[in-house]
Amino acid sequence: MTNDMTKGSPMGLILAFMIPTCLGNIFQQFYNLADSIIAGRYIGVNALAAIGSTSSLIFLVIGWMNGITSGFAIMVAQSFGARKYDRMRHYVAMSIYLCLGFVVVMTSALLVLNYPILRMMNAPDDIIHDTASYMAIIYAGLFVTAAYNAFAAVLRALGDGKSPLYFLIISAVINVALDVIFIVQFHMGVEGCAYATVIAQGISALLCLVYIIRKFEILRLQKEDFSLDFGTMRKLLSIGIPMGLQFSITAIGTIIVQGAVNVFGAVYIAGFSAAGKIQNIVCTVFVSFGATIATYVGQNRGAGEMERIKQGVKVTQIMILVWSVVTIAIVSLFGETLIHIFVEGSQTEVIQAAKQYFVTVSWCYPFLGSIFLYRNALQGLGYGFMPMMGGVFELIARAIAVAVAVKLGFGFMGVCAADPAAWIAALIPIVPYYFHVMKKTGLA
Repeated sequence: MTNDMTKGSPMGLILAFMIPTCLGNIFQQFYNLADSIIAGRYIGVNALAAIGSTSSLIFLVIGWMNGITSGFAIMVAQSFGARKYDRMRHYVAMSIYLCLGFVVVMTSALLVLNYPILRMMNAPDDIIHDTASYMAIIYAGLFVTAAYNAFAAVLRALGDGKSPLYFLIISAVINVALDVIFIVQFHMGVEGCAYATVIAQGISALLCLVYIIRKFEILRLQKEDFSLDFGTMRKLLSIGIPMGLQFSITAIGTIIVQGAVNVFGAVYIAGFSAAGKIQNIVCTVFVSFGATIATYVGQNRGAGEMERIKQGVKVTQIMILVWSVVTIAIVSLFGETLIHIFVEGSQTEVIQAAKQYFVTVSWCYPFLGSIFLYRNALQGLGYGFMPMMGGVFELIARAIAVAVAVKLGFGFMGVCAADPAAWIAALIPIVPYYFHVMKKTGLA
């Protein structure tokens, strides 16, 4: 069912869309989270480190695909808001061509560069084989991951945030069941985790496709929709590529940090990984507000409702600040308890490393939440370059922070401090530019 966000209370619409989107993001993260929990519990710390050390790489690959598909969906949302359904279907058809091209190139290149990338990241010798095996299967299954992200982005562009959530719940349950079967019963090791992830994601993509075909008449593509139009492709790429690069640039920064953490060995890798997974869950509200505001702004931009955009961004900023306080409380009060999900209580060094990460970064969550708000608002308005520059500032800040930490011998906590430095730096270009854009409309 479509959802017109150009009418009604901005706060009510944003919350109603954000909540299922948030639950969907949590279940999407659940794939790698379940892999880490089961691997850490049933295989050992090295397996947890092997899978945990892939987080930044997965963010790079999946983030790129998520970025470009979300960018393509901005044009779909604007066409839907303007009631130009023929144009909307054409954007969807051209997006399919572009996604297929990206998947073929990325899968081929990443499989070839698998080991060189891990060596560049200082992957320890005792886990590099398991890490490479896990990533090879993830790379080979990139097609189904891209398909789900593309289908879900189109559904969200039309205001349907609930259907992707339902499909993810189904596939997340399947993923956990397959993890147990492949690892506990068949003793397949980390490869079993990867196979479970790909199969479950393939099911969610298939469910999305069937649902779109059966339920959305305005999305039923005809032969003429697939007529090659390089002008339309350029327009899609003009938004999709900056959004993909924004994710990728951020991911490169996290890879730099992961490479620095890897030097400290499997115990610190496992602690860093466990803390990062917990943080990703509690902070997924920020990501969801960002995805929601992109759809909200995109539809209202297409309808010419600029005053509603200003109102929506303002109330979302307030909600983000409130959740930041809640999030800081969660990791401060319950962080150690949550870490025990991944490792036994006897793994005191792993637990201590995770606690050190939380102490170093949690105070900066309000800045992290604001990144998603202003970056996605600009993207919804059709501006892709400045959000990408926010990613560049983030990358530079992470690289400098890691270099300083290593040079001055600040240790593990010094490396962790790269995250707060990056989050603050990312806001430097995007917040002033958002108000500049709104001022041009007379609304700032």
